[in-house]
Amino acid sequence: MSIETKNVNVTVEKAKTSKIDQVDFDNLKFGSVYTDHMLVCNYRNGAWETPKIMPYQPITLDPSAKVFHYGQAIFEGMKAYKDDNGDIFLFRPLDNQKRLNISAKRLAIPELPEEYFIEGLTTLIQLDSDFIPTKEGSSLYIRPFIFASGNGFHASPADEYKFIIACAPSGSYFSGKVKVLIEQTYSRSANGGVGFAKAGGNYAGQFYPTQLAVEKGYNQVIWTDDTEHEYIEEAGAMNIFIRINDTLITGPTSDRILDGITRKSILEIAKDHGIPTEVRKITVTEVVKAAKDGSLKEMFGAGTAAVISPISAFGYKEKDYELPELENSYASKLKKIITDIQYNKSEDKYGWRFKVNS
Repeated sequence: MSIETKNVNVTVEKAKTSKIDQVDFDNLKFGSVYTDHMLVCNYRNGAWETPKIMPYQPITLDPSAKVFHYGQAIFEGMKAYKDDNGDIFLFRPLDNQKRLNISAKRLAIPELPEEYFIEGLTTLIQLDSDFIPTKEGSSLYIRPFIFASGNGFHASPADEYKFIIACAPSGSYFSGKVKVLIEQTYSRSANGGVGFAKAGGNYAGQFYPTQLAVEKGYNQVIWTDDTEHEYIEEAGAMNIFIRINDTLITGPTSDRILDGITRKSILEIAKDHGIPTEVRKITVTEVVKAAKDGSLKEMFGAGTAAVISPISAFGYKEKDYELPELENSYASKLKKIITDIQYNKSEDKYGWRFKVNS
């Protein structure tokens, strides 16, 4: 994959000392230690200023900054990978850039120029390339985000914003399989809302119902529609796939469901490998029936952080339904194909892999 961008003069201030000696690359948690640098770009006077890379550091905001009061905050999740030759790759970065601007538009945040995103991102990754782990299953997690930094208590969009990219060498997001609870009371999003955007508030609203599920012995929540709680929508913070017999099913994207990049990749790979797929609404009733008659073979979440996270069981109306253990599951096959592309272990006929260092 190649990307042509306008020349952007990203300014760089290097850290005087590095924290890399403090990183235990053999025991990395997800997103808990950070690289030496971050990218910051301010929106002021109606325009985005020149992106700057500086030492990773706290930021100072006025108590009246509108992000605290009206929640104008969006983000993306990405990863950088290093192959056996030391080459660095991203996976479908333009999709992240485009989705960031889709989220920005919905929350009345100024859209960020593509070249600011790509040039800033690649410059930052090259500068902190030593932080990219090489242990299997590890990667450099990348968090681009924008928030309202402008001041004022008036309920209106801010006049100033910050775009930041911060990075964290990370291990696996989930270990093992996940037990989930189908939600019957709370909703992740609603028609006409911001469910399709990667807005911070979407995730804040998930925490309490998920906490209730964890207290009952589950790891995550399966979100259902906001009206009848009958249609399966998402798995925690991921898109969800359900295999009934040999058919892989996922719900259609809408203004309630995030258009996941991993989701899109799975659908395209499945088609190429002869896996029957259906993008349609799927009901809780259908899933429970399939679990009872044995036709429910797999359920898994899909997203950047975990790639694919198999579901071992689901709970519904005080009853748990176990899923079978499969030797050649769709989840394991699809995850291997995607990660082999990401780590430059296989051919990338889709043009998804983007080489950072040339």
